[in-house]
Amino acid sequence: MGNTFKTAFLLTALTLLLMFIGRVFGGQNGMLIALIFAAVMNFVSYFYSDKIALAMYRAQPVTREQLPRAYQIVERLTQKIGIPMPKMYVIPTDSPNAFATGRNPEHASVAVTQGILNLLNDEEMEGVLAHELGHVRNRDILISSIAATIAGAITYLAHMAQWGMIFGGYDRDRDDRGGGGIAALAMIILAPLAAMLIQLAVSRSREYQADASGAHYTGNPYALASALAKLDAYSKRLPMQATPSTAHLFIIQPFLGQSLMSLFSTHPPIAKRIERLTGRPAEYTMQ
Repeated sequence: MGNTFKTAFLLTALTLLLMFIGRVFGGQNGMLIALIFAAVMNFVSYFYSDKIALAMYRAQPVTREQLPRAYQIVERLTQKIGIPMPKMYVIPTDSPNAFATGRNPEHASVAVTQGILNLLNDEEMEGVLAHELGHVRNRDILISSIAATIAGAITYLAHMAQWGMIFGGYDRDRDDRGGGGIAALAMIILAPLAAMLIQLAVSRSREYQADASGAHYTGNPYALASALAKLDAYSKRLPMQATPSTAHLFIIQPFLGQSLMSLFSTHPPIAKRIERLTGRPAEYTMQ
């Protein structure tokens, strides 16, 4: 029920925010256009956010024959957990990572990168896939997919507003409504911030929860802890090219090494996640 409420809250917040943006830039007409845009965005977010996320990373659907190792693990786990078999995808990148998406367990997809398939042994791979199925079972996937779409839309609108001001919108706004330009400037600053807050609202605690679920399904928390340590080390060497609006979907933060992004980290620190899984400090857990 919690995630259903969060989803409704996010979609309502998006509608109100878009109407506010419409009011700032276009008065009553702008507000009406924004309301129509919000209705379309809500529909797209609910039904197509998973497809958008998969397309963004050029994820390719794979069959049991093409990916027997991951398929067998997921089939075994889904039978144990009691959820339908998700669609499986591979992302063509050497950076190791994975994510789950979809609006419910009946419409779920699990995507793994080529890099993670090459890096992890079977037990570690099982830990990662159990974590992703934890997101599916906990019904996190709809809220996180919608958040990705909404955050992307807000950031895109802020960029449009920025270009509008660069090409003379600011002066016109200021002359017409005295102070309207200030509101427009505030939107440019606040919109990306709102996008970040949406991501933070859905991410950190659910990563711990999915880790705990994954460890419970496999009965082997050390395998997932070992996988997280490997993913952390290798993804720093081969950073994933990801957009800020979708970073929270992945099992580990994809774009490391950007100082500004660390302020808005959508994931708890890997060391803390390992510590929670094993009950011991990360440096003593891993070799």
